[in-house]
Amino acid sequence: MNDGETTLNDLKGMVEDFVAERYWKQFHTPKNLAISIAIEAAELMEIFQWSEENDLSAALYARVEEELADVIIYSLALANATGMDLSGAVRKKNKKNALKYPVDKYLGRYK
Repeated sequence: MNDGETTLNDLKGMVEDFVAERYWKQFHTPKNLAISIAIEAAELMEIFQWSEENDLSAALYARVEEELADVIIYSLALANATGMDLSGAVRKKNKKNALKYPVDKYLGRYK
């Protein structure tokens, strides 16, 4: 399955099942999951730390894919542990960002 065929709820359910099968829910506190997200994000950044590549080689792509998946899995686990509606949270944050960074002021700019 690909992004076009998989819902966020499908992924949350997959992560929830994985955690439940291993009796890990007791360890999945918001604090522990937030720390795990940060650790996995650091591992993702480490791939690029001294790289001069802007385009991903096949080997680099595979490493990025794995670490990014870890970040997303822990993020989904945190959403599960807190009962968060992640789709709603993303939509809400995107609306907030649209107000903070209006197109007419930030088109093609990052500062």
